[in-house]
Amino acid sequence: MAHSGKVFVITGGSSGIGKALVLDALVKGAKVAVCGRDAAKLKAALIASDNLLCFQADVSKEEDCKAFIEATMQKWGRIDVLINNAGISMRAMFEYLDLKVLKELMDINFWGTVYCCKYALPAIKQSKGVIASVSSIAGYRGLPARTGYSASKFAMQGFMESLRTELLQTGVHVMWVCPGFIASNIRNVARGADGSAQKETPLDESKLMSAEECAGIILNGIDARKRTVVMTGQGKLTVLINKLFPALADKLVFKHFLNEPDSPLKNYK
Repeated sequence: MAHSGKVFVITGGSSGIGKALVLDALVKGAKVAVCGRDAAKLKAALIASDNLLCFQADVSKEEDCKAFIEATMQKWGRIDVLINNAGISMRAMFEYLDLKVLKELMDINFWGTVYCCKYALPAIKQSKGVIASVSSIAGYRGLPARTGYSASKFAMQGFMESLRTELLQTGVHVMWVCPGFIASNIRNVARGADGSAQKETPLDESKLMSAEECAGIILNGIDARKRTVVMTGQGKLTVLINKLFPALADKLVFKHFLNEPDSPLKNYK
C-alpha cells in the first residue's frame, strides 16, 4: 500500500476533510493519530482500528498539542507526515465583529498549526517527512466578511513558507494546500459577529467538491511533495488575477460575495 507503515498525524478529524483524510490514509496502509475537541464525536466518526489513535485535543491549547504529539510518539515512535487540518471559519463584517472571534480563529487556525509543528518537528526531521497545512484561497486573497479567517490563513502560509526555507537542507518537505469550497461542516460552525455558530450555510453543499475527493488530492500532493496545491479552476483563477490585477480582483471578489445568499455585504455603507 502507498503509505504502508508510515505514521500520519492529522488534526481536526471529526468531520469534513479531516475525517476523509484519516479514512483515506488508513485504507492506504498508514498508521494514523488524529485529534478532535470532542472525544465522543471523534470516536463516533471513525471505526476503531489498531492503526488508529484517537486523542482529545484542542489545538488552540499548546499543552494539548504537546500531549497529542507525545502520545503519538509513545504509541509508534515516529512521525512521517503531519497534516494541520483543524480550522474554523467566520462570516461577519469587521465593524460589527466581536474581536474575540478574530482571536479564536487565530488561536485555532494559526497557533494550532504552530504548536503542532513545534512539537512534531524533531520526529519529522528524523524521518525526513512532510509537514502539510490545509489553508484556503483566503490565504492568498483577503475575503470580505472573513477578516479573521483570511488573517489566520495568511499567517499560516507565511509561517509555513518561512519554515520550508529554514528546513531546505534537512530533507523535510513543507507544503500547504488550498481547497476551494468543499462540502463539509466548516460553514455550519463558522462564527457570526458575536462568536456563535451560524448553523447554516450560504452555499448549495450538493454542488461542491466532496471532502473525500479533496482528501485524495491532498494525499496525492503529499506523496508528490508538491510545494502548494490550489484546487478548483475558480481558486486558481482567483490567485492568478489577484497577483496580476489586484484592483480588478477587489471588484470581482466583492461582487462574488455580495451575491451569496444573506450576504453581510448587502446594504453595508
